[in-house]
Amino acid sequence: MDHGQDTEDRFYIPATSTTTDDRACILKHGETFAVFDRYGDIQPVGNGSQGLYHEGTRFLSRLELRLDDSRPMLLSSTVKEDNALLAVDLTNPDIYLNGHIAIPRGSLHLFRAIFLWQGTCYERLRVTNYGLGPINVTLAFRFDADFADLFEVRGTKRNRKGRRLNDAVGKDLVQLGYQGLDGVTRQTRVHAGPRPHQMSSTQTIYEARLQPKEEASFFLTVSCECADRATAPPSYDQAFFQAEQALQSARARDCVIDTSNEQFNDWLNRSQPDLHMMITETPTGPYPYAGVPWFSAPFGRDGLITALESLWINPDLARGVLAYLASGQATEVVSEQDAEPGKILHEVRKGEMAALGEIPFGRYYGSVDATPLFVMLAGAYYERTGDRGFLETLWPHLELALAWIDTYGDPDGDGFVEYARHSSNGLLHQGWKDSHDAVFHADGSLAGGPIALCEVQGYVYAAKSGAAALAQALERTERADELFRQAATLRERFEEAFWCEEIATYALALDGGKRACQVRTSNAGHCLWTGIAAPERARRVAETLLGKDSFSGWGVRTVGAEEARYNPMSYHNGSVWPHDNAVIAMGLARYGLKNEALRILAGLFDATLFLDLHRLPELFCGFTRRPGEGPGLYPVACSPQAWSVASVYLLLQACLGIQIDGREGRITLSNPSLPEFLQEVRIRNLRVKDGSVDLLLQRHPQDVSISVLRKEGRVTLVARK
Repeated sequence: MDHGQDTEDRFYIPATSTTTDDRACILKHGETFAVFDRYGDIQPVGNGSQGLYHEGTRFLSRLELRLDDSRPMLLSSTVKEDNALLAVDLTNPDIYLNGHIAIPRGSLHLFRAIFLWQGTCYERLRVTNYGLGPINVTLAFRFDADFADLFEVRGTKRNRKGRRLNDAVGKDLVQLGYQGLDGVTRQTRVHAGPRPHQMSSTQTIYEARLQPKEEASFFLTVSCECADRATAPPSYDQAFFQAEQALQSARARDCVIDTSNEQFNDWLNRSQPDLHMMITETPTGPYPYAGVPWFSAPFGRDGLITALESLWINPDLARGVLAYLASGQATEVVSEQDAEPGKILHEVRKGEMAALGEIPFGRYYGSVDATPLFVMLAGAYYERTGDRGFLETLWPHLELALAWIDTYGDPDGDGFVEYARHSSNGLLHQGWKDSHDAVFHADGSLAGGPIALCEVQGYVYAAKSGAAALAQALERTERADELFRQAATLRERFEEAFWCEEIATYALALDGGKRACQVRTSNAGHCLWTGIAAPERARRVAETLLGKDSFSGWGVRTVGAEEARYNPMSYHNGSVWPHDNAVIAMGLARYGLKNEALRILAGLFDATLFLDLHRLPELFCGFTRRPGEGPGLYPVACSPQAWSVASVYLLLQACLGIQIDGREGRITLSNPSLPEFLQEVRIRNLRVKDGSVDLLLQRHPQDVSISVLRKEGRVTLVARK
């Protein structure tokens, strides 16, 4: 995905411990996210990622609940299926007084309900006495704020930092402050209600006496504030009501999918709210932030692929992604940002280090693929919606992106788009596999730049083909003809330069000397997705991708097991990425290879059965599947992660053969196929143009039947078998 995972990479994320054994509980809303342990606490354990973060800064680095100076015992803990709330059930351990048990374990029930809303973390602690007599309890919330930049948490060392301000302590309010080197004052405001018995800069203490069956509630509100945006937050109940209303409003237009398989439904029922959680409302519309904890920010490539994965169920997201990226399109050459006119953003970061330029990612353009993917999504969005008005406003940005492809993207004029870093501290590799060792030759030697990746040529082919169709829609006939010719020429030249007969697939890349990197990788599957691959070679690519060296049993590995740099525990050289596999499945289906696509769907579904909350992480290890065991987890993977969350939708689209023509109000299902474990799939509220439909697909021994359960508006259904 993003910043490469290698010790020679400045932005490598150290893994001194693992997130996978901490069972982190994740909440996110807008620019704020939180990483808790299962108790609902924030502690400096594991890889140190726990905390409450806002706009790239950790505003709370410690939050611990104590009962009579002891940690309560965990009963259960879960993030609700809709991601609205972290619910934690606790009880007391045996509490001793003068050597005797004063409160037997299990006498008190403590229920923590935690959620995020508009830059604030809300908690309600409800304590109930189930003992036979009255109980005196002392409850304490201990807290601290280190105001660490997210990149500091990730392991980047700083030479200088700002200064902590004097703590301000009131009767029910503590204010912790930090003056950054960027001149911004950041404050963590901790409000306790009702008024506690003691309040200090590190804890709030309550003393309570509960009669049998009596309960009491205590509230803690933690606000993340910058000096110029400080506002009084609403109460717990008001904020929860507002959050629920917003969630219901967001879900009202959802296309809802359920199946005859309850375990598959668990995957779907986690994916949809995860996608909602990752989406942040921006001034230009909704945008899916990439992943928690390390990439909770707008990323061009990630947003574009997430929008393409979910386009058939939610075109509104694609429109938001296109509008956001168009607004940030580069207009001049800025070497330190790897920016060039027409180029699309790679990443936007907030926080002190970004503002000071200590990291280059405040506004960074170092990706070679975001620009063609931007054009590719625009073409797909127009086909899905027929939204001509938006297309007309977007067209100048598309022309700028196409101009970048032909000029800055191809500086030597050989017809292939390539990359070379210009920023002194930006990313060395600028495709989706951006680890420092992700591009190499068969002998394991690293490839020198400029680098032309195989999948990027596919994106360019799809971009020019899609842009040609857009030009036709805008009655720009000459421009359309020119773009069609360019796409055809690229496809022909691509076959000549990238096909490797010896390994029965496309080369990973061409290096700076135009030598092919003859390595079996998943990148070739993207060439199927975009349609640049010759039909007569598609099956051979499929056989390579699904052979025992590349297919782990859970999914297609990023690099085949026989390659020199294969390592199933690496970030990009042997791991399994769900979004990568969804793209490959869609590519296989494009060439009629439905059984192969079904194998990928089945592998990833099986993986969800072993994963916490049935949530597919950013990636997992590429070890060969072993009977009765789950996939090996990657130590510092983001989870949730937007393009992994949305992969289930692209996988289903691939198998069902769904294409939607928004201009004509037509849904086409081409050779729909279902695996044995899915006997039925129901799709409700699939919006097309001004109408919507509910569909039922049922699996039969040799066929899949399609029934229309409901139809509103002018929607046409076409089945091709």
